[in-house]
Parts: sequence; C-alpha cells; structure tokens
Amino acid sequence: MYQSLKEECYEANMQLPKLGLVLFTFGNVSAVDRDRGLFAIKPSGVPYEKLQPNDIVICDYDAKIVEGSMRPSSDTKTHALLYKTWDKIGGISHTHSTYAVAWSQAGLDIPIFGTTHADHTHQDIPCAPALTDEMIQGDYEHETGHQIFNCFTDKGLVYSEMEMVLLQNHGPFTWGKTAQKAVYNSAVLEELAKMAYLTLQINPNTPRIKDTLRLKHYERKHGTNAYYGQGC
Repeated sequence: MYQSLKEECYEANMQLPKLGLVLFTFGNVSAVDRDRGLFAIKPSGVPYEKLQPNDIVICDYDAKIVEGSMRPSSDTKTHALLYKTWDKIGGISHTHSTYAVAWSQAGLDIPIFGTTHADHTHQDIPCAPALTDEMIQGDYEHETGHQIFNCFTDKGLVYSEMEMVLLQNHGPFTWGKTAQKAVYNSAVLEELAKMAYLTLQINPNTPRIKDTLRLKHYERKHGTNAYYGQGC
C-alpha cells in the first residue's frame, strides 16, 4: 500500500551520503503523503549502506507508527509536527553536515553575502536559539519543532520562502515540496554555510549583499515575473 512512498523516501535518503552530507548513521529524510495524512521516514540508526526500501517506516502526524518493524528516526516527532503545522511541505531533510553544524554551534544566522545565496532565499538563514532546559527535559523532539516555529515567528519568516533553518548546538533542517527538494536544500544550505565561512575568513568585515542585487536575484528565480530556467 505504501511502496511508492517508501521508495521516494528511500531514494531521497540515499542522496545524503552521495552528496557528502552525512557520515555513518547521521541524518534522515522523510516524505509525506498528504492525501493519506502519513509520512515515510528512515529507521533509527540504520547505516545507509544497509538501508532498504522496505525498512522505511510509515507514521502519522502524531508520530505513531502505521507500518514498519523498525523504530523510526529519533527525530520523527520533529518531522511530524512540521508536517502537521506547515501543510505545503512535501519532504523534510535533517543532516549534521559540517559547515551548517559549525554555524549552528556558533549560534549564528548565516549572512547573505552574495547572489548564490540570494538565488535561493533573500534573507539570512536563521539559527533558532538553543532549547530551554524545560524543553530539553520534556518532549525534546516535539519541542524542537516548536523552537523552529518560534524562530520563524520571531523573525517574521515564511516557511515557503525560507526552506531551511539551523538549531543552535544541533544542526540543520530543510524542507521542500518533495523529499528530493528537501535534500537539494540541504546541499544548498551546506554550500552557503561554507561560502559564508570562507568569506569571513578572507574579510571579517564583509558587508551583506546590497538590497537591489539581493532582490533582483531572488525575484528573477522566484518572483511573479520569474524568468530563470525553462518554466513548466
């Protein structure tokens, strides 16, 4: 019944090691079926080289297992809450990629310095503050989702325009209309994090990209009159 959803999730997960975004069992990707109100997610702690499509676990938006013999990812409750609250998300990716994690450990937003960044989002990539002790000692993974929402509310961000976030002391989450797009955003985020780091090593006083150029690059790809690419 869920084979195509499992295959989609499996293929997206297998992209993470190919793109150099994970080591060992780090990270996970999920894919949602909005019609059924279910999502597929990688099982916890299974090495990518051993992962098979039938290992993928099917859960509902309350993170309850619907089908699967393995425990789902330990981050399942975070995925579930994001799907439940943001209804345009089709897939979610979570990695511990090096440069994105470095920015999250520093507790800093990734500044928008150039057009590569602006091609994907027109603002700094946010870093949500560390969870409080109460959140950590409570329903930790569920509260992680709430911390993402709190960050977007505080910064006035829209999840369909900013498809990535850092969690202080933790790492990145990305999402998109499909699981493959979520993985794509994980790769983009890692590259932007690396570029921003190197930029500040060359010139610690580098200013952010000026507004006209920032908006030009974002709008030509995502705006009402976008003209990047070949269209639909």
